Amino acid sequence: MSTAASPSGEAALTDPWVALEPGADPSERVRALRRAHETFTAVGTVPRPVRPVVADSWRRSARAGVGPDGTASVELGDSDLGTYRAEHPLALVMPLFRELLGTYAADGEHLLAVCDAHGRLLWVEGHPGTRRKADRMNFVPGARWSETAVGTNAPGTAVALDRPVQFAAEHFIRRVQPWTCAAAPVHDPRTGQVLGAVDITGGHGLAHPHSLGFVRAVARAAESELALLAPRRPAAGAAELTALGRDEARLVVGGRGVRLSRRHSEIMVLLARHPEGLTGDQLLCALYEDESVTPVTLRAELARLRKVLGAGVLASRPYRLTVPVGSDAAAVQHRLETGAVVAAAAAYSGPLLPGSQAPAVVRLRQRLADGMRSSLIACRDPDLLADWVHAPWGEDDLDVWRALVAVLPTATARARLAALEAELAAPPGWHGPVPR
Repeated sequence: MSTAASPSGEAALTDPWVALEPGADPSERVRALRRAHETFTAVGTVPRPVRPVVADSWRRSARAGVGPDGTASVELGDSDLGTYRAEHPLALVMPLFRELLGTYAADGEHLLAVCDAHGRLLWVEGHPGTRRKADRMNFVPGARWSETAVGTNAPGTAVALDRPVQFAAEHFIRRVQPWTCAAAPVHDPRTGQVLGAVDITGGHGLAHPHSLGFVRAVARAAESELALLAPRRPAAGAAELTALGRDEARLVVGGRGVRLSRRHSEIMVLLARHPEGLTGDQLLCALYEDESVTPVTLRAELARLRKVLGAGVLASRPYRLTVPVGSDAAAVQHRLETGAVVAAAAAYSGPLLPGSQAPAVVRLRQRLADGMRSSLIACRDPDLLADWVHAPWGEDDLDVWRALVAVLPTATARARLAALEAELAAPPGWHGPVPR
C-alpha cells in the first residue's frame, strides 16, 4: 500500500500502530504533534494529526491525573529490585532478549527495556550514553512507567492495551517526547496472562515499521521460549518424577504427590529411563555396587515400592511402569539434544540424585552434567556460565570458570579462576596456603 498525502501535506499513516510511516517528514510531524499536545493540555481536545491510539492514551493519562511535566518515580530499590527480578518469569528469557535485541540496542545507541505487568521497569540495558540521558527522566530499573503513572509510553501502554505499540513525539510527558519507543507485551503461554513487555527505546530513527515488527517478533520468541520452560502438564494417567538436585525424588502419580525413599528414587529413575522394562538381574547390577546383595533384597524393595505407587503401576517380568512417566532429567536431556540450552539451564535444578551411589544412576548423573557443561561452554552466554559457577555443583568447575573469564573477565571471576588453577597445580597432599 502506498502512503498517500493528506490535504495538509502530511503523510497519512497506513498502519495506525506505527508512529511514522516511511515518506513522512519527521520534523514536521514533531512540530504538529507538539502543537496538538499543547492544545490538548490547554483545552482537552485532540486535533489532527494525532493517531486514535495516542488520543485515547492521552485521555486516559489525563483522567489518571498525570501532568505533562511529571516524572517517573522509582518504586523498587536495589535490594528489592534484585529479589523481584530474580523471581520474575521474564528473568528466564532475559538471555534471549539480550541475544536478539541487546546488540541492536548497543550498536544503534538505543536501549533494551523490560517491564512487568504493572509497568515497572525491571531491566534497562544498552548504549552507555543513551542510558545516561534516560537516567535523567528516571527511565531506570525499578521505576514505574505504567500509563497511569507517566502517561503515554510504549512499555506502559503496551501492557495497558495488551498489544504492540510504537510512539515517537507522542508521549504525554514533555520531557519524554524527544524519545521514540516500541514495545510488545509478553504473555504466559499457559494462561495467556500478560507478564510484562519488551521495549526498544531511542531516537527518532526508531520511528519505523521495522522496529515495531522487530519487537513484536522478539516478544513472540520469548513466549515460545517460556512454553519450553513451563512445567509440562502430565497427560491423563501419566506420572511426573522430580529427581534433579534432591536425594529423595518426588513422584506425582494418580493425582497425589509421593516423596520416595533414596532406594525407591533410584529404582524410579531407572525404570523411567527404560520404559521397556528391566530384568531383576539388570536392576540388581544397576543399583548395587556390592555383588553380594541378593535378588531377595531387591524383590523386597520392589514390593515396598509397589505399595507406595498403588495398584497396577509397577509390573514385573520384566519390571516396568505401566503408566508414562515424565521426569525433569529427561526434559533437560531433550532440551540439550534439540539445542535449547537456555531452556535446559533453567530446568536443571541440580545433579540427578546427588547422593546416590547406584552405578547406573552415577553414570546418568555424570552424563547429564557433562552435557550441560559442554553446552554452556559452547554457547558462551555469560549469564548462563555465571549461574553455573555460582551454583553449589559448579563453584569448583574449572572449565566453566575459564569459559566465563573468556567472555566476562571481571576481577572477581579472574581471582576465583586463579585460585582454582593454583589449587590444581599444588603438589599432592599439600595443605598449606594456596601458592600465589
